[in-house]
Amino acid sequence: MYDTLSELLLPIDKMMISEDMGYREGQIGYTILAHEDEGLPDFEHADIVLVGCTEQRGAGLLHDNTAADAIRQEFYNLYYWHHDIQIADLGNIRTGKTVADTYAALKMVLHELNESGKLVVVLGGSHDLTLAQYHCFADDKQQIDAVGVDAVVDIHIESPLKSEKFLLDILTAEPNFMGHYSHLAFQSFFVHPRMLETMDKLRFDCYRVGHVREKIDEIEPSIRGSHILSFDITAIANAYAPANTFSPNGLTGEDACVIMQYAGMSTHMRNIGIYGFRPEQDRDNLTARQISQMLWYLVDGRSRGLREAHITERESFNEFHTTFSDVATTFLQSKRTGRWWMQMPNKKFISCSYRDYQVAAQNEYPERYLRYLERP
Repeated sequence: MYDTLSELLLPIDKMMISEDMGYREGQIGYTILAHEDEGLPDFEHADIVLVGCTEQRGAGLLHDNTAADAIRQEFYNLYYWHHDIQIADLGNIRTGKTVADTYAALKMVLHELNESGKLVVVLGGSHDLTLAQYHCFADDKQQIDAVGVDAVVDIHIESPLKSEKFLLDILTAEPNFMGHYSHLAFQSFFVHPRMLETMDKLRFDCYRVGHVREKIDEIEPSIRGSHILSFDITAIANAYAPANTFSPNGLTGEDACVIMQYAGMSTHMRNIGIYGFRPEQDRDNLTARQISQMLWYLVDGRSRGLREAHITERESFNEFHTTFSDVATTFLQSKRTGRWWMQMPNKKFISCSYRDYQVAAQNEYPERYLRYLERP
């Protein structure tokens, strides 16, 4: 594995990890396992692995994207609170001669790291790099669930840009290995109503930015059950991410951090991509700082997730039996994290929220229950 990765990854800029940077003991830059000139670090025991990708030709931009280095510069200066989580930074994917070559290289790196049990974070690049996240599972015929966070829904058939229609390739591919897709924080005025109708016919879930902001705990179950997360910074309001020149509205910085914390807590989550950041559009490094803090909360979530009991360890859960519309079911609440699960007719427990339990206790079907039954 190390030989394969060494061929596909470039080391981090020396200035980022030199002793001259003067990282203090306790800062992430002081302890992170970094890919230097002498080769890859021994990351066998790393829990979270960072990988940069400069590819953005899918968005019509021919120059390399420097987002990963800008984010590293801020992330390394943060303090390292979670000593039960080891972090490695393996540098940047070698940009291919074509966009397809870059997709293939990123897919191979993700596949190798996921196979070794690492949670991988891609610091991109344009949003179409999500294709590599998906295909590292689909090529092995593994069915997955995914979450996208974006102000728009990227299924614009007529667009010449891959970054604006990559979701169409993923959601309509044959054979298809997308079990379920949830789209978070779309802004209605950027999305054609028929597009949402199409998503609904496919039994995929879409949540407006207002819904996410008002009831952010309600979207946690969607993230908890997913294997990949793709986050476009257009979802974050310009005031919190100045490099987002797409919209003045969107998630707050705190919302974005909570979403990443939820992703870290998920035991299913395998890889995460953060896309659309163009440092040349940033102001006072605030967007880079925002993303670095999102990464910090991802680590925090990973640490919290390690404390969660397995669903079979019933002594670690509060158990609630209820009947709604003549349907008897069981809800479980974790004593460690407070999260909820709901049993389906096939006896499988799915992620849910406290609100789902409240609705069931009022003798009504929780919408999450019905949506699950509608899936093919």
